[in-house]
Amino acid sequence: MKRRQVFVRSTVALVAIGMLVLLGVVGTTIWLAAQSSRHFEAFSKARDVRIAAAELRSAMQSAETAQRGFIITGNQIYLAPYGTAKNRAGRQMTALNGLLSIKGEVPVSVQRLTVLVREKFEELDSVIQLKRERRDDEAVAVVRTNRGKALMDEANVFISGIILDTDEKLTRDAEQQRANIYWLRTISIAGAVVIVLVLGAAAFVAIRYTRDLQRARDEVTALNATLERRVEARTADLARANDEIRRFAHVVSHDLRAPLVNIMGFTSELEAGVRELQPLSDTSGSPSEPVLAQARIAVSEMPEAIKFIRSSSSKMDQLLSAILKLSREGRRALTAEKIDLAELAGMTAAAIRHQIDEAQGTISLALDVPAITSDRLSLEQVFGNLLDNAVKYRAKDRPLRIAIRAKLVPGDRVEIEIEDNGRGIAEQDHERVFELFRRSGMQDAPGEGVGLAHVRNVIRNLGGEIALRSILNQGTTFVITLPRQLGEGASA
Repeated sequence: MKRRQVFVRSTVALVAIGMLVLLGVVGTTIWLAAQSSRHFEAFSKARDVRIAAAELRSAMQSAETAQRGFIITGNQIYLAPYGTAKNRAGRQMTALNGLLSIKGEVPVSVQRLTVLVREKFEELDSVIQLKRERRDDEAVAVVRTNRGKALMDEANVFISGIILDTDEKLTRDAEQQRANIYWLRTISIAGAVVIVLVLGAAAFVAIRYTRDLQRARDEVTALNATLERRVEARTADLARANDEIRRFAHVVSHDLRAPLVNIMGFTSELEAGVRELQPLSDTSGSPSEPVLAQARIAVSEMPEAIKFIRSSSSKMDQLLSAILKLSREGRRALTAEKIDLAELAGMTAAAIRHQIDEAQGTISLALDVPAITSDRLSLEQVFGNLLDNAVKYRAKDRPLRIAIRAKLVPGDRVEIEIEDNGRGIAEQDHERVFELFRRSGMQDAPGEGVGLAHVRNVIRNLGGEIALRSILNQGTTFVITLPRQLGEGASA
C-alpha cells in the first residue's frame, strides 16, 4: 500500500513538473513569437521608409539631371524622364508622410522635406518653362541664384537623416530578431531536456513499481506454492502440541497419583496403629503385656509413616507449583524490545559467576550479532535455566567449561549455542529431557524435571525452536534458533 502511494505521488509530481515545463516552453514561445512579429513589422516599416527615401532622392536627382541637360542643349529629349521622376517623387513623398506619421500627425522634419520637394520641383518647372519660351538669360539667371542647389542640399540632409535613422532601426530589429531566435532555441532545448528527464524519471518509477509488483506477485506465488507445506507444518505442530498435552496429562495423572497412593497407604497404616492403641484408652483396668507390646510396635512405626506422608505431600506440592508456574508463564503477554544478546548473556553469566568460580570453571562469550527484537524476560529465563543446568550437572572430575556463541542463519534468524563439558545426556534421552517431570541420568541434584520443558515452551512462544547435541560423559550443546523480529511465528 505504501509503495503504491509513493508511486502515485511520484507520478503526479512528475506529470505536474512536465506540464509546468511544457506550459513554460509554450508560453515563452508564444511571447517570443509575438516579439518577433512586432520586430518584423517594425523592420518591414523601416525598410519601406528607407526605400521610399532612397527612391525620393533618386527621383529628385533624375529630375534635376533632366533639367540641366535641357537647359544646356535645349533638346527636348532630355526632358523624357522628367515627368516620370516628378510623379515618382510625389508618390514617394506621400508614402513617407504616411509611414512616418505618428497617430495621424506628420513629424516637423517630414513636413519640411515635403515643402522642400515641392519648392524644388517648382524651381525646376519654372526654369524649364523659361527655356521653352527661349528666355535663356532669365533661365540661366534663376539657375545662378543657386536656390535650386540649396533646396536640393537641404532635402538631401533630411533624406540622409531618414535613411540613417532607418538603418539604425533595421540593425536593432535584426539584432533583436537574432536574440529572439537564440532564446527560442535555448528555451526549446532546455524544455526538451527537462521533459526528457521527467519522462525518464517517470519511466524509472514505473519500472521500479512494476518490478515491485512482479516481486510481490512472485512472493504470493511462492507463498501459494508453499501453502500446502506450511499447512502440513502447522498440522504437525498441532499434532505435536496434542501429543504434549496427552503426555502432560499422563505425567500429571501418574506422578501426582504416586504421592497420593503413598499418602493413602501410610494413612491406612496410621489407622491400623490407632486401632492397636485403642485398648490403652480403656481406664477400667491395666493393659495386658501383649497389648503393650503391640502398642509399642504401632508407636515405633508411626513416625516413619508420618515422614513418608510429609515427603509425599511435599512432592505433590512441588509438582503442583511447577504446573502452576508453567500455567502462569503461558498466560503472560510478550513484550517486544531491542535486545543485545551479548549484553544479556553477560548479565546472566555474571549472576552465576560465584557458582562457576566454586566449580573452578570459566565461561566464554562470542555473540557478535546484531540486536534482535524479542521478549527480554523470556530470554533471561532461557539463559538462566540453561546456565543453571550447566553448573548443576557438571562433571566432578574436571573443571567446568561453558561457551555461549551466536550467529546469523538464513531466514533472518539467529542461532545461539550454549555448550558445556558436563555429564552429557544419553542419546535415548535427548528428546525425553524436554518432557515435563522427566529427568535424565543420576538424580543427585534438586529439581522437578520442569526446567527444560519450560525452556522449550518459552522458546516456542517466541517463534523459535531448541534442540541439543550431547555425548554422555563429554558434554552437551543446546542449539536455540530465534527470529530476529518477535512476531514471526511468535505467540502470546
